Amino acid sequence: MSNNINSMAIGAALVVGLGGGYLLFGGGEPQSSGTAESQAAAERKPLFYRNAMNPTVTSPIPAKDNMGMDYTAVYADDLADSDAPAGTVKIDAVTVQNIGVRTAIAEKGPLSRTVRALGRVDFDETLLAKIYPKIDGWVESLTVDKTGAQVKKGDALLSIYSPQLVASQEEYLLALKNRNILANSPLEDIRSGAESLVKSARLRLELLDMPEHQIKALEQSGEISRATHIHSPFNGVVINMGVQAGQYVTPKSQLYQVADLSKVWVYAEVFEFELPWINKNDPAQITVEGVPGREFHGHITYIYPYLDRKTRTAKVRLEFDNRDGALLPEMFANVTLESARSEPAVLVPAQAVVRSGTRKQVFVVREPGKFEPREVVLGITSEGKSQILEGIEAGEEVVISAQFLIDSESSLREATAKMMGDAPKGEAEMKMDMDMDMDMDMGDMKMDTKE
Repeated sequence: MSNNINSMAIGAALVVGLGGGYLLFGGGEPQSSGTAESQAAAERKPLFYRNAMNPTVTSPIPAKDNMGMDYTAVYADDLADSDAPAGTVKIDAVTVQNIGVRTAIAEKGPLSRTVRALGRVDFDETLLAKIYPKIDGWVESLTVDKTGAQVKKGDALLSIYSPQLVASQEEYLLALKNRNILANSPLEDIRSGAESLVKSARLRLELLDMPEHQIKALEQSGEISRATHIHSPFNGVVINMGVQAGQYVTPKSQLYQVADLSKVWVYAEVFEFELPWINKNDPAQITVEGVPGREFHGHITYIYPYLDRKTRTAKVRLEFDNRDGALLPEMFANVTLESARSEPAVLVPAQAVVRSGTRKQVFVVREPGKFEPREVVLGITSEGKSQILEGIEAGEEVVISAQFLIDSESSLREATAKMMGDAPKGEAEMKMDMDMDMDMDMGDMKMDTKE
């Protein structure tokens, strides 16, 4: 009984062994599949091997570099796309996703920029007056006797007694009296001479800054005024006083300095590289710590035509309305200048541009997984956008992330293409070159072995 069982087990083992051998070595589907794979592997032979660190170094046989790294195999299908520009890279969809490739569409439009600077509020120089007397004399009285006083146009600031002005008033009264006496003279020359004398005497009073109301009072009353008044030229604030009551003054003595604060200037310092973005009459906004929560609006009135040697900045003058007096001179201001100076041009995200020395390029998506390096001419860059003057057109898709990984592979492809020559070689010519290189390398290896 046991002999029968053993015989049956041996028989079953033989059947299984014969079936497995048939499947592994005989006909059937597995054999044909293995044959196809081996044929495909045989057809896809490397053209040569390339140093991964230096693509200009190649070998016809597998080799290692000085660091022990294997050379990379280069196949015919790697160089099959002869129509594509040198450096074009093909990457499968899985790898594109794994390395995080993101793209954006190049668009056409103008560039704008926000220039920010630190500024300082100051007086409007055109509304600033320094008051000097035109006569020698003594200050009789001060109507405005303190710095910071508010004055209006025409307000009397002080009165001065001047012997010179008193004498001029006397001359004017004599000229008036003389004209009245000679008014009925039959001689025209005498009448016109008397009239000319009156005019010259009055002009002398006006040139000595005697106020008009005092001249009229002199004409009507015929009484000489001991002191003459000096008036404010406009509405403003007295920011400096240089005189006291009883003081002797001359035309060299500064009596007052008055500033009209209805308008103020703000001086801002703009860096040299931002100067192309600003222009006269561009809008400007400022904020100051002294008036929190409020934004003041003005414009650029002047850009000074020189730079500060130390700070490398240019002074820019801004003008603001200040009729409410909120802006005080010497306040610090945060300045914002809005500009849209560029003409419409092709714009790409700034991170899309790969800079290597003097060369600047962008990777353009020609089709899914195929990236072409495109050398470009850059314009200005602002707010995360770069202006492309030459190289790509609006609507093209560009790579904005992981382009440095693509660039390294593109550089290897480009170097390989240059090494292979400008014109594509035929299969026979390529094989001949490989055989010659192999023979030379084998000869070198034999010489090294003998040594």
